[in-house]
Amino acid sequence: MSIQTTSVLLVMTNCPDRASALRIAQALLEKSLVACVNVYPEMLSLYNWQGEQEQAPEVALHLKTKAELYPQLEQAIIALHPYQVPEIIAIPVVQGLPAYLDWVQAETGNHHYAYDKQ
Repeated sequence: MSIQTTSVLLVMTNCPDRASALRIAQALLEKSLVACVNVYPEMLSLYNWQGEQEQAPEVALHLKTKAELYPQLEQAIIALHPYQVPEIIAIPVVQGLPAYLDWVQAETGNHHYAYDKQ
């Protein structure tokens, strides 16, 4: 089996609570920047921030989009996210069910919106 890079990305971000996670997920879906969002149950994150070790509850989001929309998606997450520096990590999907990957392509990019941090 050969590995082929697709034009689909799995983008991950964490939110401080379920309410902000759902708000971000719904806004990204409404703007067709993602085809699907998985909202995970609360977890505990441990990290270093400004020279101090921190821990906080977070809710993870896994977003599925096409690679060409990443710049707009990143801008939208930054504008909608309550964190000063939100985690935004994109992982290329190298393989997947062709019908699912086609669905992600079909469900994204139907609109183009600009976001401003509020």
